[in-house]
Amino acid sequence: MVNTNINMVPTTFDITAIREQFPILKTTIHGKPIVYLDNAASTQKPLRVMEATTKYYSEQYANIHRGVHTLSQIGTELYENTRLHAQQFLHARSEKEIIFTKGTTHGINLIAYSYAYQYLKSGDEIILSEMEHHSNIVPWQILQARHGFDIKVIPLQDNGTIEIEDFASLLTEKTKLVSISYISNALGTVNPIREIIQLAHENGTHVLVDAAQAVHHIPIDVQALDVDFLVCSGHKMYGPTGTGILYGKESLLEALPPFEGGGDMIKQVSFKKTTFNDLPFKFEAGTPNIAGIVALDEAFKFLDAVGFEQLVQHDQEILSYATEKLLSIDGMRIIGTAPEKVGVVSFLLGNLHPYDVGVILDNLGIAIRTGHHCTQPIMDRFGIPGTCRASFGIYTTKEEIDSLYNGLLRAKKMLS
Repeated sequence: MVNTNINMVPTTFDITAIREQFPILKTTIHGKPIVYLDNAASTQKPLRVMEATTKYYSEQYANIHRGVHTLSQIGTELYENTRLHAQQFLHARSEKEIIFTKGTTHGINLIAYSYAYQYLKSGDEIILSEMEHHSNIVPWQILQARHGFDIKVIPLQDNGTIEIEDFASLLTEKTKLVSISYISNALGTVNPIREIIQLAHENGTHVLVDAAQAVHHIPIDVQALDVDFLVCSGHKMYGPTGTGILYGKESLLEALPPFEGGGDMIKQVSFKKTTFNDLPFKFEAGTPNIAGIVALDEAFKFLDAVGFEQLVQHDQEILSYATEKLLSIDGMRIIGTAPEKVGVVSFLLGNLHPYDVGVILDNLGIAIRTGHHCTQPIMDRFGIPGTCRASFGIYTTKEEIDSLYNGLLRAKKMLS
């Protein structure tokens, strides 16, 4: 039986013990041991997360909230315990500021629709950046057509960064909201979020941060950042798919209308009038992904036990090793060379098409992502159709980077 108690290895970073927690890493692809380097798309799950899901459905399942019977009470307690852990994980002031969602995309849409309904009108402005994921572009464009506000875009520099001066120059008295990624999923760039928030607040502007790529790379303290809204996904942080968190300052969430109507988000309903529930339930309509949220608590526990100090150190060591190794290949071009990055390397190998490279690597058991990574404006900025992207997780080893290196040499030889 695999030892699921990650607390047995907290004092030193034991990569072997950590990898033991992930059964999928024993899988073979095309007869080769899997080398999973697609963690920016989604991370693998430790056994404790999967066991929590199974246990909930096999021993604890019932719908939550309002039920007086024992199983409903157990489910409610487990579900709300995850909310408390999420509050601690993000360092929120209150559990009322933690809204459970289906993921980052759902969280962005929730804020976009509610915020636009409450605050945005023709002539107002919001600011995005050129490195945003499509999920932080498309909702705003849909709402722009309805409400008539303007969208401004912070330009991307040649090294894959944004300049704080460029951002400051876009702020005006009409700027109501800045919606920006903490870390680029395509480039690995860590944005100057603290400075952006400070400048925005000095201008009377609210800030929404997409932290999908940040939650499994760096620690997040929403109070220290003074961010107004922040969204992230469970599946990016070794938790289940279909789970996510929206953090919002309590006063701001109180002022926003609900995004969806239905059960659990109401206090009183009649055909004359409906009154909405208190936070956080006002934004959680319908039966949620209970088992997923219960299992998400185990992902928090896993990350807590590993510790972000060790996690960050490991991430930077793998990033440095991979960057040096890949750049030693003739014709290698890395897209995104920011001085502050996390474990994401987006690259092109000579004139080889990313798809062709990806197929050859897959035949060697190496999983990377190819394409535009839902960031077509980035690709347009660099004049390329897409990239190969290797992204790293808590279980990534230098030996796996060596496998990637050798696989790329083979791809170059076969395709050139």
